[in-house]
Amino acid sequence: MIAVTVMVVATIMVHYEVLRFTSRHLTELPIPARARIIAVVCAAFFAHTVSVWLYAFAYWILVAHLGLGSFEGRVLGGFEDCLYFSVITYTSLGLGDLYPTSHARLIAGVESLNGLVLIGWSASYTYLVMEKYWPLHVPRQRRP
Repeated sequence: MIAVTVMVVATIMVHYEVLRFTSRHLTELPIPARARIIAVVCAAFFAHTVSVWLYAFAYWILVAHLGLGSFEGRVLGGFEDCLYFSVITYTSLGLGDLYPTSHARLIAGVESLNGLVLIGWSASYTYLVMEKYWPLHVPRQRRP
């Protein structure tokens, strides 16, 4: 339960800080509206990538080092399994070729819910930025 709470708070803080930093500095960028929207999508992707890696490290510490749970299925062994499992869990893809047992199951369930909430947050933030910058697109002039 402690690990789950720490992970949820950590990923929310990462997401909040990345989006806050992006909001604060987006208007300062000397780039066109199109590039600002792309910057927002890249920032959101960065925040999600950091969150996935945080969960992967949590699995790695809890499973490989503390022995609190394990993975079954097509286990290759090592950190790569933790990272792969974190990606498919965070995105709610859940391929099923690798699955947690024991205490790791709780973290996996919460990671999926946490990913869903953070992806929704990114989508709504991206929408707000697009609503602001989309009308500023300057149509390209056609050559005669």
